[in-house]
Amino acid sequence: MSRKEPQLYEGMYIISAKLSDEARRKAFDKIVVGITSRGGEVLKLHEQGRKKLAYEINDHREGYYYLLYFSALPGVIEEIWDEYHISEDLIRFLTLRTDKVLEKLEFPQIAE
Repeated sequence: MSRKEPQLYEGMYIISAKLSDEARRKAFDKIVVGITSRGGEVLKLHEQGRKKLAYEINDHREGYYYLLYFSALPGVIEEIWDEYHISEDLIRFLTLRTDKVLEKLEFPQIAE
């Protein structure tokens, strides 16, 4: 049975740090347009900024991190993933279903 209602998703995107600010903005806008042009709705964006990658990925040592909450029909996810795979500016991405939008990102302290 397929669901016909929009679902809530959390997407993490790492965009190349080698891009200029304008090119990086265009690369992220392309992600947003991919969602909204298919009837999805962007609900919240958490820009995490430039960070060092845990390991080198295709000659990239750093990337710009974005956490995006959006709603879309389940069938849309596969379509946008196809676009992500051909994007040279997108180093990595992850899309997960979620139950709620986090308004603020907080990480618990690690006990020493």
